[in-house]
Amino acid sequence: MNQDYIIPNNWSIIEEGFDAERVKSSESLFSIGNGAMGQRANFEENYTAETFQGSYIAGIYYPDKTKVGWWKNGYPEYFAKVLNAPNWIGIEIEINGEHFDMNSCAEIKNFKRELNMKEGWYHRSFIAKLQNGVEIQVEVRRFLSLEADELGVIKYEITPLNQDAKIVYKPYIDAGVKNEDANWEEKFWEPLNVNHAENEAFVVARTFKTHFNVATYMSNSILLNDTCLGLSPNNSNATEDKVQFSYGVEVAKGQKSAIQKFGGYTVSLNHENSALISAAKSVINLAKSKGYEALLQEQIDAWAKIWEMSDITIDGDVKAQQGIRFNIFQLNQTYLGKDSRLNIGPKGFTGEKYGGSTYWDTEAYCIPFYMATKDQQVARNLLTYRYNQLDKAIENAAKLGFNNGAALYPMVTMNGEECHNEWEITFEEIHRNGAIAFAIFNYYRFTGDYSYIPEKGLEVLIAIARFWHQRATYSTSKNQFVILGVTGPNEYENNVNNNFYTNYLAKWCIDYAVEQLEKVATEYDSDYERIISKVNLHQAELEQWKKVAGKMYLPFSEEHDVFLQQDGFLDKELVKVHDLDKSQRPINQKWSWDRILRSPYIKQADVLQGFYFFEDHFSKAQLEKHFDFYEPFTVHESSLSPCVHSIQAATLDKMDMAYTFYLRTSRLDLDDYNKEVEEGCHITSMAGTWMSIVEGFGGMRVKNDALHFEPRIPNEWTGYSFKINFRNQILQVAVTASETKFALEGSKELTVYLNGNAIVVAPNNLISV
Repeated sequence: MNQDYIIPNNWSIIEEGFDAERVKSSESLFSIGNGAMGQRANFEENYTAETFQGSYIAGIYYPDKTKVGWWKNGYPEYFAKVLNAPNWIGIEIEINGEHFDMNSCAEIKNFKRELNMKEGWYHRSFIAKLQNGVEIQVEVRRFLSLEADELGVIKYEITPLNQDAKIVYKPYIDAGVKNEDANWEEKFWEPLNVNHAENEAFVVARTFKTHFNVATYMSNSILLNDTCLGLSPNNSNATEDKVQFSYGVEVAKGQKSAIQKFGGYTVSLNHENSALISAAKSVINLAKSKGYEALLQEQIDAWAKIWEMSDITIDGDVKAQQGIRFNIFQLNQTYLGKDSRLNIGPKGFTGEKYGGSTYWDTEAYCIPFYMATKDQQVARNLLTYRYNQLDKAIENAAKLGFNNGAALYPMVTMNGEECHNEWEITFEEIHRNGAIAFAIFNYYRFTGDYSYIPEKGLEVLIAIARFWHQRATYSTSKNQFVILGVTGPNEYENNVNNNFYTNYLAKWCIDYAVEQLEKVATEYDSDYERIISKVNLHQAELEQWKKVAGKMYLPFSEEHDVFLQQDGFLDKELVKVHDLDKSQRPINQKWSWDRILRSPYIKQADVLQGFYFFEDHFSKAQLEKHFDFYEPFTVHESSLSPCVHSIQAATLDKMDMAYTFYLRTSRLDLDDYNKEVEEGCHITSMAGTWMSIVEGFGGMRVKNDALHFEPRIPNEWTGYSFKINFRNQILQVAVTASETKFALEGSKELTVYLNGNAIVVAPNNLISV
């Protein structure tokens, strides 16, 4: 782990000292984004050592042919690549004729980089001695505007320290980029148009196949001692996919020169193809009219507004505080809820691994965070995203042989089509369907907004129930319905029969769909008639659903008094994780897949995922029995694992475990637990970190339309606080070892429950209990 690498700080991610071995990891950790675009923390100047170049645009993808040696019916035709977008940040630099490259400098001193999460900017500073003897001080600040989300801003300052210097800045935009993970080493961008005049340049390129058009732009100005020189380029060089300018400036020893670069993208998702350049010019003009300092202040103000609602404070534990803020910051960089066409990719704007923009992570982990920290419309947009892709989910199911409007939502998608390329997940990890239905239930439970269900949600619930009805098989020997050949949340088990979580979820989905059909029929009769006519649902089919749900088989061990993860789990050699030699960990990097599949080891919460979703279906004693049985076999080699276990450990008053799991989920990337952060950060699991505090330590639940809290506090903390936007009123909760405080920003009283006792919180009034 990198525990001595990122310096603990309440509001910033800080690295001191240059180490080429850490560059790719830092490129992930210091990534920036604004919901519409983002990029890894690559150096603006050329760097010839190991680096993972990456800029990304929300919603832009490429359907890359899956690289497998065989094909099966229903197998996805492509793997959706998160595309490395054209590079707008590039600035080559020459100093007294020497090309500046940190990899070839004679010396790098005082290197520091900072990601200021409070204010939303990335800064890098150092002193470099070049081979020609020139010593320079470098200061670089970069941010992606939240207010104008097609705009990025760079200010790159160079001060010669030991002699005068001629500094040549060579800013460029380049569409000749490749993906790190391209299967066939091909390019995904086709250049269409290059345009430049004065200090502005534009490259229009189009993705092959999907035909997204993107204008990448830049506008540059040269400053000396913070005064704009009004320079035009000495020369410009344009190819079919790149434009580069050159500016030479004589700088005396001790003077500060700088290039200020505005850049970014305008895309065909938001503009007509013919208007991309004019749209980019409008962004440039807006940026110029405001100027660098005003844009920076605007950025600071925008992030202050986000933090006002979403911040979680932790007193007495800087690493824990840094961890939760890093998670909240990255979630807001990735998705702000402005556009219902977008979703939350597992790597966000920090890398390309996994592909796709949508996993079941959104419904299971992310929606609670966005419901509670933003307006409920943001969460509703995420549900609408799935409704808009219902037809594709029905097509996906039809490819696998299902009919009558049964829907199987994809494991991985960009546009609703399945594009995951591992058969044991594509075909078998069908529990993702249940997460979609659970999110509808969870949204209504939290917001009280039932309108989504008759308007859109009921159609989704019907299609999912149809899938589960058809996917179940009647077992004559058991006289029950079984679900065969699945992969549960524990991906270290493939092609198993009767995964408890999957079977329980299937039963619940059918029951919930029937319940909502009855409610809509009674209270929204016009919607009911519209939906029933559209989906052609009859009573006879409903009775078949009920039969499946009513006789669903759930594997159970009388000996251990627990539900079994799947049939045959007890046939394994049940060696617990603490008895496994540490040299064998992580098993996903040390063992063959065959050995993993035959082992009892659990990648992430599986049975316990069911107990997390449906906690109120079981007693606390049942939860404890299942936690004590399954956690010792869990290796937590999924980013989604520690948060669920932290919540449940806190619920069971296992506070040392809860705190350990919290640190692991909150600092998963900062401390690089899985030794893979250079590939990008684990964005979707970061929402689970938020849940581990609010639902775990805070004990927040929604029961009978009211907020309930059973707060606990780790020994390592002296206090913590968070805010919840509950039904358009904002409740602040502050917890110490001796008391819990509630404060309400709203217009009417709110009744909450603390350890089962009702407390009435009046607006603008602080209550201490």
